[in-house]
Amino acid sequence: MEVRVRFAPSPTGFLHIGGVRTALFNWLFARHEGGKFIVRIEDTDKQRSEKRFEEDVLKNLEWLGLASDEPIVRQSERLDIYERTLKKLFEEKRVYFCFCSTEELEAEYEAQLSQGLVPKYSGKCRALSPAAAAEKLRANPGVVRFKMAEKTVAFTDMIRGKVEFNTGLFGDIIIAKGMREPLYNFASVVDDADMGITHVIRGEEHLSNTPKQMMLQEALGLPTPRYAHLPLILGPDKKKLSKRFLTNSINDYRSQGYLPSALLNFLVLLGWHPTDNREVLTVPEMVEAFSIKRVQKAGAIYNPEKLDWMNSMHIRAMDEKALAEHLASFVPEHWAGDRERLTRAIALVKDRMKNLADFRKEVGFIFELADYKPSMLVWKQATSEKTAERLEHARALLAGDKGSAFPSEGTEAALMQYANEEGRGDVLWPLRVALSGQEASPGPVELLRVLGKRESDTRIGEAIGKLRTEL
Repeated sequence: MEVRVRFAPSPTGFLHIGGVRTALFNWLFARHEGGKFIVRIEDTDKQRSEKRFEEDVLKNLEWLGLASDEPIVRQSERLDIYERTLKKLFEEKRVYFCFCSTEELEAEYEAQLSQGLVPKYSGKCRALSPAAAAEKLRANPGVVRFKMAEKTVAFTDMIRGKVEFNTGLFGDIIIAKGMREPLYNFASVVDDADMGITHVIRGEEHLSNTPKQMMLQEALGLPTPRYAHLPLILGPDKKKLSKRFLTNSINDYRSQGYLPSALLNFLVLLGWHPTDNREVLTVPEMVEAFSIKRVQKAGAIYNPEKLDWMNSMHIRAMDEKALAEHLASFVPEHWAGDRERLTRAIALVKDRMKNLADFRKEVGFIFELADYKPSMLVWKQATSEKTAERLEHARALLAGDKGSAFPSEGTEAALMQYANEEGRGDVLWPLRVALSGQEASPGPVELLRVLGKRESDTRIGEAIGKLRTEL
């Protein structure tokens, strides 16, 4: 049987890391098993669902490389199917309309709690005749409740092992607000069966929904997929992760300059690890190593420092040309247009970058030389005049470079020989400042390679001009 899994977000907010981790584990399981990963948009909540949130989910899944293998399924386009299925349940007397008000239900639950009972619906409207229910429907749309049989439901969770629930504790659950307004448990059961879903991999918070869905599957004569419930994501203090992190949208991570591969690498380790305990993994390596059996039961710790480190590792490992593609939206257009210099600049600083947003700050001087004071060029006790002479000599050495790569080995050797004769600081400090306009920057030879012969000559000439003006 082909493995078929689904990621089923509700478009009521932007895609966040909790949702992406669920999507990732489903996608990895499908890829490892040679199956299909399908995205289903659960948009039956008319008040809260928005098209912009759906677009955000799909856009970011594509950016992460987790796009659906089949056309997107939208619950809002399946209302006829839910209505037809509800009618079947009514015909078989497995559901009924309930007209109890919120105030009545709250009073009922409070009374049960005061007696030390688990609060559940009493079944008050179960006894209504079809005629009485029809009469009430004229004034009150009511809700649809499923007659929950009292029994023990057991299943083997792929992560947690054997799990048992006493369905008598649930009471008759609401499965729809109307014939064309299905709620989560009912719509999910119908959709999973229609889509041929074989495995449901979702967060631990859905564990208590599983027996309810299994009872609906039984009532409808539908197959039961295998279930796996992922561990909670915890904060560094091992408590439930604060909303500050959980509700951060993927857009936030994108704007901060996290690579999709790094984000996926970080998230896959929130509850899973490979047999060799490697931490830095490419996406193909994740697919090859992934096993649902290695997903842990205990909560997974979210560590933002670990994410920064992971991102820096992926930046270092990425080819400069590929990294330039990711950087295009983080730099001015004219930077991105100078692809050759951009690629050289990436090679210069990528080992120091934690995220893509760092790049502009790290290498801005390569594309736009900021103004600086002439005094910055002077090393310790040297004079402006002597500094200008040394820069002129270095400029002449560089101008004579005829090699295909700049600076050539011969020019670099001549420059370093001159620096050793005059004093390394006296030559290399002003040269570096002339090229970068900064007190702290990569070394002058590295800068020469990135800037190229023409730009280097221009900047050294401007530095000499600054010093001569001072004299």
